[in-house]
Amino acid sequence: MLALSAEGILPKVDYAIFADTGWEPKAVYSHLDRLEREIAKPAGIPILRVASGNIRSDALDPTRRFASMPLYIRNPDGKEGMTRRQCTGEYKIKPIKKKVRELLGYPYPQRIPKDVFVEQWVGISTDEFHRAKDADVKYMHNRHPLIDLGWSRADCIRYLTSLGLADTPKSSCLGCPFHGNAQWRHIRDTSPEEWRDVVEFDAAIRKGNARANADGNRLLGEAYLHRSRVPLDQAPIDHVTAAEWAALHQELGAEEDAEQWEEGVPDGCSPWTCRGEVRPHQDDFGLAS
Repeated sequence: MLALSAEGILPKVDYAIFADTGWEPKAVYSHLDRLEREIAKPAGIPILRVASGNIRSDALDPTRRFASMPLYIRNPDGKEGMTRRQCTGEYKIKPIKKKVRELLGYPYPQRIPKDVFVEQWVGISTDEFHRAKDADVKYMHNRHPLIDLGWSRADCIRYLTSLGLADTPKSSCLGCPFHGNAQWRHIRDTSPEEWRDVVEFDAAIRKGNARANADGNRLLGEAYLHRSRVPLDQAPIDHVTAAEWAALHQELGAEEDAEQWEEGVPDGCSPWTCRGEVRPHQDDFGLAS
């Protein structure tokens, strides 16, 4: 959408906002720098970077309140579950709302008049039109330009390729539990330093929230990043599922299940578009769930 705006295909936006969790892959930060240098600045579009903290360090700091990641849990009785996902709201949506209020001239807790609002673009394509929804505050009016253009995910990829941006990485936390096997393998095989980072983090969160542990309220079960609920460096990430084979043989715009649950959340983690709450129809071992 930034490139479409910069080229004049879409109206020129006033700002682009990137919500930084503090734990994105290096490739994402490098790509963001490139977008700013090659596309945003020449078009006169400021990219504002906002944050609520560093999700990795906050998770391991017993003195900090932590908005929980959706960790996979194995309880002592053998039952499995997940912790409640709060990270998107805390580390993505909250800092964007704060910045929007500042841009409007009504920082919290000032009341914003009914006729004062921003038009906020959300990058949902036609493949997922059912996910398009309004913001939960009146001073933000969501618009979905890709749907208005009739663009699918495949159209977006073709357009990015035409601009020399075919290598656009997915934005999501390095240690997001919603990564699929392909994403975990990519980290392990292409970035040893980042792989060590996520393996260390996975071991560190085994007993749950650091602050809860310090207060004597640690999880009864054990927490993991991988849905197999074994340590990440032992997890079956080399297992190629039926879903992955299907995704490899699908053209762009493949069926959602094949793409989402092997490669993880295809569109990464974006405000108002997180798909992590959807349950898979196939698990990592290719079995019906």
